[in-house]
Amino acid sequence: MFRRRPGRHARHSSEDLEVYDSLDTDTEESSDPEGSEDFEESEVPEERQEGPWDVDEPAPDIERVDLGALRVPVGPDLEVQANIVDDQVIAATVLHEQSALQIQALAAPKSTGIWADVRREVVRDLQGADGSAEEVEGEFGTELRGRVPTDMPDRGVVPLPARFVGVDGPRWLLRGVFTGPAAESADAAGRLEEVFRGIVVVRGDAPMPPHTLLELRLPRDVRQAGSEEASAEERDRFDINPFRRGPEITETR
Repeated sequence: MFRRRPGRHARHSSEDLEVYDSLDTDTEESSDPEGSEDFEESEVPEERQEGPWDVDEPAPDIERVDLGALRVPVGPDLEVQANIVDDQVIAATVLHEQSALQIQALAAPKSTGIWADVRREVVRDLQGADGSAEEVEGEFGTELRGRVPTDMPDRGVVPLPARFVGVDGPRWLLRGVFTGPAAESADAAGRLEEVFRGIVVVRGDAPMPPHTLLELRLPRDVRQAGSEEASAEERDRFDINPFRRGPEITETR
């Protein structure tokens, strides 16, 4: 369901999580740094046999919401939020119980993974904001566990736990940030990890500098509802999937 309302979870706002919409893009897409990882387009690499998936790969047939560059698994126990800055969807956030997973997809060179570069960007930015992060081995390979300074109502700036994961695919990187209990508890993270693995990335054929965010958009039915200038009451409830209750698509500005 689609509900137009302000962000309901300040602890997971796009600003708090330092959404990266302007990473360094000086490197040409054809670059191939020493030590980079090669990707074969004809088969799914071993590390992605269970996802996330490229649109040209045989992903499991499950219910997903189409957000443009990302097709995100949905279910009655999930809520999906579109994080919007300057009228552009720059990330999506999936909520499950008290935890959240924010997701973005970035362009990468054809034969080069960029997750190592992005990790360094995250560490540098967190340290510059009085946060912290360290590399650990996790469910999706090398990831970051850290603390993100977050502006909390009535509490000021509080360092909250966050877990940064990334998976390199053919000409893309899928990046996720777990917050809430899922940032520290494997049990709490299980459902959202399942969502992350089930994502399908639609890179497209257009050339893009590495680190460029792949374009996200609201689901077609939601866009049509807005273009028809429906009343607020009509727009507050708009089915986007067959589940009786949820999942929800929420705009967070």
